[in-house]
Amino acid sequence: MTTRAFGTRAADAHFEPMDIARRAPGPRDVQIDIAYCGVCHSDLHTARSEWGGTQYPCVPGHEIVGHVSAVGAEVTRFKVGDTVGVGCLVDSCRTCPSCGEGLEQYCEGGFVGTYNGPTHDAPGHTLGGYAQGIVVDEHFVLKINHPQDQLAAVAPLLCAGITTYSPLRHWKVGPGSKVGIVGIGGLGHMGVKIAHALGAHVVAFTTSESKRKDALALGADEVVVSREASEMRAHTNSFDFILDTVAASHSLDAFTGLLKREGTLVLVGVPEHPHPSPSVGNLIFKRRSIAGSLIGGLAETQEMLDFCAEHGVVADIEMIRAQEIDAAYDRMVKSDVKYRFVIDCATMAA
Repeated sequence: MTTRAFGTRAADAHFEPMDIARRAPGPRDVQIDIAYCGVCHSDLHTARSEWGGTQYPCVPGHEIVGHVSAVGAEVTRFKVGDTVGVGCLVDSCRTCPSCGEGLEQYCEGGFVGTYNGPTHDAPGHTLGGYAQGIVVDEHFVLKINHPQDQLAAVAPLLCAGITTYSPLRHWKVGPGSKVGIVGIGGLGHMGVKIAHALGAHVVAFTTSESKRKDALALGADEVVVSREASEMRAHTNSFDFILDTVAASHSLDAFTGLLKREGTLVLVGVPEHPHPSPSVGNLIFKRRSIAGSLIGGLAETQEMLDFCAEHGVVADIEMIRAQEIDAAYDRMVKSDVKYRFVIDCATMAA
């Protein structure tokens, strides 16, 4: 079967409409009519081959929300008409220890990404959610319980939501925790919302005074302008946990110094150039940690979606037509979005 998509044929080419092949649903497959797809900065990095290794044609998109249009004979969890989501993974080995523990994102054989991953389907690599339809193994499909009028704003939860929820849960953030969120962008704004919903005391860090009001509106209890030394000093040795969502190279010492004894700084942003080497003394003398975290497994992603539905958490979005993807990418580079673009996939038919 074919479906209309928007993709690019080279790193320096514009996005264009194209008809792409999708496999017919197998016994355990779910066929999905895509309603909305979020636009992640990873999409831009891949489409423009900024990380290298991009295979073309490239159809990005791993924040997918839609409705089931067909199911294979052995599918048990979904039926036609269900509202569902697909995130960053569409396959993994399912036999390694990580997969066995529901941590498919750390599959020792390497998970298959929703786009630019290896597959037997034509053209030999996965094509993502900037499309009107997709076929995915039911294990990698998620139930969406939010109201239908929130579905566009649910799409970014499939990447930005789980990327921030997973470390917050792993490090047991909740009532009584003082939590910092560094960066108020696509990831950071979700970090603020989810940490607030978990009951933590949330401090948002931004380099821009102009974002102070916005961060408070998102649910932050306090806002610190990180360029102001006096504001930073006021929080020395006080944080249980800091989530750093910034994808640009920067000094980590300013934040490790704010952690309590045994506090943790977790990195989820991947900078183009490595961060400067952090001070070891900041870590040794208070048994602090710097750690990293990558999205979440399928069970945890479902837990996140259910939690967000229960607490009314969605992303702040700007809806775009498929024909506006190039312009949206240019604006993302300038951080000119509050806080996530979402494609209305119905516009691909135009």
